[in-house]
Amino acid sequence: MSDVSRLAGVSKMTVSRVLADPELVSEATRTRVMKAIDQLGYVPDRIAGSLSSRRTNFVTAILPTLTNANFADTAQGLAGALRAADYQLLIGYTMYSLKEEELIVRAMLARRPDAIVIAGTVHTKAANEMLLRAGIPIVEIWDVPEHPIDHAVGFSNYEVGRLAARHLISLGHRRIAALGSRIDGDAMDLRGEARLQGFAAVLREAGIADDLVIREGSAPVSYDHGARTLATLLQRAPDVEAVFAVSDISAVGALMECHRRGIKVPEALSLIGFGDFDIARQCVPAISTIRVDAAMIGRKTGELLLSILERDNASAPITQSRIDIGFDLLIRETTAPREPG
Repeated sequence: MSDVSRLAGVSKMTVSRVLADPELVSEATRTRVMKAIDQLGYVPDRIAGSLSSRRTNFVTAILPTLTNANFADTAQGLAGALRAADYQLLIGYTMYSLKEEELIVRAMLARRPDAIVIAGTVHTKAANEMLLRAGIPIVEIWDVPEHPIDHAVGFSNYEVGRLAARHLISLGHRRIAALGSRIDGDAMDLRGEARLQGFAAVLREAGIADDLVIREGSAPVSYDHGARTLATLLQRAPDVEAVFAVSDISAVGALMECHRRGIKVPEALSLIGFGDFDIARQCVPAISTIRVDAAMIGRKTGELLLSILERDNASAPITQSRIDIGFDLLIRETTAPREPG
């Protein structure tokens, strides 16, 4: 800052004002200071500034993975919403490990973010306590628990599973299965598990056995997971009529396995996924799925955070928010009514 002030011919206080409150400085002085900043490549020390302002202007997002297009879309939507107010996004990913999530929460809080966005609603006891005591806005995303830590933006994964089951039953199928991952030590896809539980509940309500709800392999699911788990299913129940995969990624693998085995979809087997991934639309046949607007989750989360962080009366109490964005059934080419006989 001293170098900038000397080059611009102003005091360090003026440089600080240009950076913090530019409207308090004349246009000519602002132009001179900004030119010096550009010439010197000066980067303001946000951490030092935050010691007095108590703001770092970054928000932490903790996600299970960045290889999943839906989580990437959520991060992009969140970053876009925050960027309008000059907040930056710092991302950590857990690979579905609650222990890793706890370590990331601890590390991020040490860097004093202005808010934390975290995928899921189940955390270790230590992580839960750190989040409760953080003293900053916390938004749990990709679910809408009845009692979030602070705020929540998402949808009901349990109801996603129920919708998938109702759709397959409405087509006349009775031998119905589902494919998901198992809870393997610390690695768990709790949102996928909630979909399986909702799916199985509807089967039982309809008088259909839920013994073909298969949990195999570790999270995250993959194309290989879908192929392997469908193979396990066919070995157990070669007469299966319909399948729900907890992710389109797994559904694509299952569809490819059907092609390899000469099983016609949807004539011999109906298949539905979740997520509305690009690849599901491009498959032949195109995969029926349940769509969630992942980018909207990010945008709504960002808008919620800005309404909290940028509010005029900082001492006013904040009402807990639960924003349910819902989901849609997209019927494409892999589900069809059961053929008689």
